[in-house]
Amino acid sequence: MREISAQPFAFPFQRDAVALVVIDMQRDFAEPGGFGASLGNDVSRITRIVPDVKRLIEGFRKAGLPVIHTMECHRPDLSDLPPAKRDRGNPTLRIGDEGPMGRILIAGEPGTAILPELAPIDGEIVIEKPGKGAFYATELGDILKDNGIRQLIFAGVTTEVCVQTTMREANDRGYECLLAEEATESYFPEFKEAAIAMIRAQGAIVGWTAHVDDILEAITHA
Repeated sequence: MREISAQPFAFPFQRDAVALVVIDMQRDFAEPGGFGASLGNDVSRITRIVPDVKRLIEGFRKAGLPVIHTMECHRPDLSDLPPAKRDRGNPTLRIGDEGPMGRILIAGEPGTAILPELAPIDGEIVIEKPGKGAFYATELGDILKDNGIRQLIFAGVTTEVCVQTTMREANDRGYECLLAEEATESYFPEFKEAAIAMIRAQGAIVGWTAHVDDILEAITHA
């Protein structure tokens, strides 16, 4: 068994049981005029991780390993959007409202789409999730079980919200989780730093963290 150099200690990599999970690399979170920008966030912090996320995706594809993409979005009729979620954020531009890229975070709208540079290819799994965590109200758990996946390597945004939430959900379900540090980001640098510290605290209480180059080296030579 190979190991990935990681914190707080080496991650025992199992080639036949691992998948890459790319969280919410969507136009609404990364492009000017999207939902993230409407909340006053600097979206350039998100777009700058695109090259490292792309390297990970291409590395997994080349190695013949599964890539799973998630998208935070809701049904057009908003039946899966709790009022408590809709009422937060920017009071003048909320989920479901018409924005510069269509209705905000609604399935099928242009702004909800994954960035073109990171778009899924035929055969890759795309999970549309109404919550922050990718297991809530989705088929992700069944898909992982059916494919014998027990280890998850994470990239995407934002580190402290959807990424960390999904890692915690996965950890409670018995998955071994590793976060690619350069391939995740927050609108707030201090939040990313804190999330990484929480994830790997107390002997990887939620999971491990590692550099993209070390992950790619391990999957390339496994």
